[in-house]
Amino acid sequence: MLTQLRDIVDHVAKAESLDDALALLVKNTRHSMHTECCSVYLMSNDNLRLELMATEGLKAKPKTVSLGIDEGLVGLVARSCEPLNLANASVHPSYKYIPSIAEYKFNSFLATPIIYRRQNLGVLVVQQKEKRQFTEVEESFLVTLSAQLAVILAHAKAHESWSTQLQPQSIEQKQFKGISASNGVAIAPLWFDDAQPRIESILPSSCLDTEQEQDRLGTAVELALKDFRRAKKRFEQELNTETLAIFDLFTHLLNDPMLKGDLKKQINQGDSAEWALRQVIESYAGRFEKMSDSYLSERANDVRELGQRLLYFLNYEGKLELDLAHPVILVTTQLTASMLASVPQDKLKAVISLEGAANSHAAILSRALGIPAIMGVEFNPTHYHQNLAIVDGYSGALYIKPTEALIQEYTELQNEELALSELITQDLDKPTFTRDEHQMKIYLNAGLSADTSIAVNQGVDGVGLYRTEIPFLLQQRFPSEEEQYLQYKTILETYPKKPVIMRTLDIGGDKPLPYLPIEEENPFLGWRGIRFTLDHPDIFLLQLKAMVRANIGNGNLSIMLPMISGLPELKQARKLINQAYEEVLGESEGDFSQPRIGMMIEVPSMLYLLPRVVGLVDFISVGTNDLTQYLLAVDRNNARVSHVYESYHPAVLLALKQIIDTANQYKLPVSVCGELAGDPIGCLLLLGLGYQSLSMNTSNVAKVKYIIRQVSQQEVEQLVATLLHHDDAEQILTDMIGFFEEKDLSGFIRAGR
Repeated sequence: MLTQLRDIVDHVAKAESLDDALALLVKNTRHSMHTECCSVYLMSNDNLRLELMATEGLKAKPKTVSLGIDEGLVGLVARSCEPLNLANASVHPSYKYIPSIAEYKFNSFLATPIIYRRQNLGVLVVQQKEKRQFTEVEESFLVTLSAQLAVILAHAKAHESWSTQLQPQSIEQKQFKGISASNGVAIAPLWFDDAQPRIESILPSSCLDTEQEQDRLGTAVELALKDFRRAKKRFEQELNTETLAIFDLFTHLLNDPMLKGDLKKQINQGDSAEWALRQVIESYAGRFEKMSDSYLSERANDVRELGQRLLYFLNYEGKLELDLAHPVILVTTQLTASMLASVPQDKLKAVISLEGAANSHAAILSRALGIPAIMGVEFNPTHYHQNLAIVDGYSGALYIKPTEALIQEYTELQNEELALSELITQDLDKPTFTRDEHQMKIYLNAGLSADTSIAVNQGVDGVGLYRTEIPFLLQQRFPSEEEQYLQYKTILETYPKKPVIMRTLDIGGDKPLPYLPIEEENPFLGWRGIRFTLDHPDIFLLQLKAMVRANIGNGNLSIMLPMISGLPELKQARKLINQAYEEVLGESEGDFSQPRIGMMIEVPSMLYLLPRVVGLVDFISVGTNDLTQYLLAVDRNNARVSHVYESYHPAVLLALKQIIDTANQYKLPVSVCGELAGDPIGCLLLLGLGYQSLSMNTSNVAKVKYIIRQVSQQEVEQLVATLLHHDDAEQILTDMIGFFEEKDLSGFIRAGR
């Protein structure tokens, strides 16, 4: 039956419309299962009704029968989310007789829910006149078919080919959901920009004149370089130097000899410039995409943006600027930093990207410019071009054709937001104290220079996590000790008299280098972090020596070791750090102190070994992202299970409590550098657990400092003590939302509205 199953799914997926797809579904399913009737019901948007969308065997025509969720056997299957297999359906207490469909002639009944990511999309039913129980094989076939169809139907619903009489398309307000990339609220017409060429649309093509194609590509590179310089110049008055470095990164990539060499090689093999560009860009982007660190994996979008601009200049020489008569919400398939630069700022109210991630450079730039942005919204923008819409950058919600009441609500939110923005930047440069005078140290997580905004740095206590992988990832070879030394020295000098914690190289199968590919079945549990560097002491010692040298005259460096899972690793790493220090000391004039040594707590095994690291490290830092992932056994980058990744999970909070309690017992300094630290709710949970040091991305500094200043540590500790007895994350979140409302801080957590 596997072949039949595949054939049904293939036919449904290739249908031109949803109606055609469902008609094929019931026809082919009925034929494959040798039944006398097959029908499919789809759920209404409000999840209260089911409509008959296609049938072979019933008297009724599609879209003429509607059932309440609490009506009949179909409603029972939808409510219970379980298959129902009956030999004589009419005797079941939930059976409902509907004269118009002539269902009375069918006795046996088998139905399965069509479920996609816990959302019930409808019910698939087969029936026969004969009174018999469908076999386990038949039931299994229908369940498997429903599971595969769920993906197709979910896609159809997202792209609005899902159309029933219960869901009018022309008048009603529409709501879609994306990922918040930049906070804020905007009300304006949508403007869909589909003029940008798409690199994935390039098909294989060859050339006759390789020299001419090389010239075309060279011209495109020069035009793109000019475009990035022009974009940087445009924002010079609005952004700080470090955020402008986003455009310097693109310039660096365009000048990279490895990239140019790979493009030239493809063209010399007879490929057109466009086809060569697509192959090389996809190869480079793929390397980043495989990395488990979300910050680094999302750099793939930057590589694709570079490819998009080169593709544009391969075909056009002029710069592309939108000529808009009034302010709009820009909708695009893939938002880029260049695109933001092409729209006059007084005409840009918000941006919506159908694809993309919250940590892309376009998202970073949106936040720096104060432009609300949401990513990954699934809807068909061609249907709504120039329709009035509302973007909620806090929750990631998009409302199209909003009601007057909703417009009024969001207009008031805009006014509140303006006042809130002014409020949180007050006293930004001052230390962060709770109302009962407990200080919280606020540090930055940094990687690319775009994350280390000097304008905000005046209000932080130092760098809690500096990712050293970037120089390694952007080169065609391992960077030399001198190259690393210059990079680290610049960072240390950027934060004079403030501590800077540099994490040693954290690469491996999850973050492969372009010149050292590592293929593993499970890179999250593989050769990565300290495991890789200990196996390559030559590479590790070069980095450690560069760090120690950079610290001479600065004295603000701390070295942090990632992915430690046991004491032998820690002891071996310390031995190499001591060796690097002694070698630099022997090569230098005069004495200087050895950097402080710390380790990441991200592997659960270290929760039980914490007392034994005393004396081996000077501090610890909790990486909540990986710790949560490993505790809950869930890959948060896997869309199928990402909903299981819960930062407020009771087990996560109890683990964090165990860490802080042990650290306090042994007087071991501890901080948190995961995303939980920069989350409005997360920062108070950590405060209540007893943490006094948080490290976060630049965009979260001002709001976290403000929130902490509005509460007393004592009251938050009492609240968290209660939360630790809750059984699930939802209960914890509900209580925290109530606390935020009580403290008049609900504006910071609109994502839960």
